[in-house]
Amino acid sequence: MEFRIERSALAEAVSWAARVLPVRSPVPVLGGLLLDTEAAAGSGDGRLRISGLDYEASARIDVEAEVPRPGKVLVMGRRLLDICKVLPDGPVECAVEGSRFTVSGDGARFGLSVLPLDDYPALPPLPQVRGAVDAELFAAAVADVAVAAGRDDTLPVLTGIRLGLDGDTMTLAATDRYRFAVRTLPWKAAAPGESADVIVSARRLTEIARSLGRSGLVSVALDAGSAGFEHAGMRTTVRLLEGRLPRHEKLFALEDPAVAVVDRARLAEAVKRVSVVADGDSPVQMTFSRADTSVTLRAGYEDDVASQRLPATLEGAEELTVAFNPAYLADALASFTGPALRLQLLGAGQRALITDGAGTDGAGTGTHRHLLMSVRPQLV
Repeated sequence: MEFRIERSALAEAVSWAARVLPVRSPVPVLGGLLLDTEAAAGSGDGRLRISGLDYEASARIDVEAEVPRPGKVLVMGRRLLDICKVLPDGPVECAVEGSRFTVSGDGARFGLSVLPLDDYPALPPLPQVRGAVDAELFAAAVADVAVAAGRDDTLPVLTGIRLGLDGDTMTLAATDRYRFAVRTLPWKAAAPGESADVIVSARRLTEIARSLGRSGLVSVALDAGSAGFEHAGMRTTVRLLEGRLPRHEKLFALEDPAVAVVDRARLAEAVKRVSVVADGDSPVQMTFSRADTSVTLRAGYEDDVASQRLPATLEGAEELTVAFNPAYLADALASFTGPALRLQLLGAGQRALITDGAGTDGAGTGTHRHLLMSVRPQLV
């Protein structure tokens, strides 16, 4: 086996495939990356395919390379990644020499021991392709909802993102029981009436969405046990989580809420500012006033306090006070990008629904919605 490739192309491909490798594994070969080369007929041009997997996910990427001698080799993935990071820029020559895989470029030369190919499991196949979604829109939507996913591995289903397919609409949703984020986006179904409802690890799906690029279409594939994504020579699969998330439709249907509208950027900055004195999980209190067309944020206790007043409109009540966990509120605000936010409020200790200030209908339903539980305000 022998191939030549630019260092930057090799480093990017190795880095992309190595992200699925387990940090620790009782099976040594699962720490390996499989490098498989193929020469084009009648020329030295060819293809380098790099693959990695663990028990939950797999990754495979194809890049162009000059391949005078095709073949395959299995080497320790993280060690190869470390080598790629320190290689000089420019062309890199790689080859299998006996029981060693060599990597050299611009006078630098490294040798790696090879792992037994016979012990390496086959990569799982890509499930059935259900359709395609815009890469940039998909990455943004995953990021919007992932902030609400749980971090407690004792409740695995709450660490996931619901991926729902219904006709030409994709729905992404996540909740940790204290907040609930939902994002809908258009997608191109492979067949009329395409539908699915699965749970994918939020951490894995976030990594996948970030890594697949920011242009073009991402193919989405699903079967009973796994999800697959493919884009521009990159293919990855991930095992589905068991269970179902609670349905959000009834939770998001607020009866006769008061509605406040406030500038998103100014509100996010104010929350960050007053949260400096919010020890632990002590809340940020927000008091909306219809007469003063304002919202006043307060945080802290006794002599350690902070406050800021901002312009805001309020409909459906003369005055209303709510309070939120500052970290949850900051996460929610950061997931929006529009100039204004619309807050549907029921009062202290009850649900509050945040949507973009524009692009919503009378019920406040939009492509991106974030539900927070208000806590009881405390005197400051």
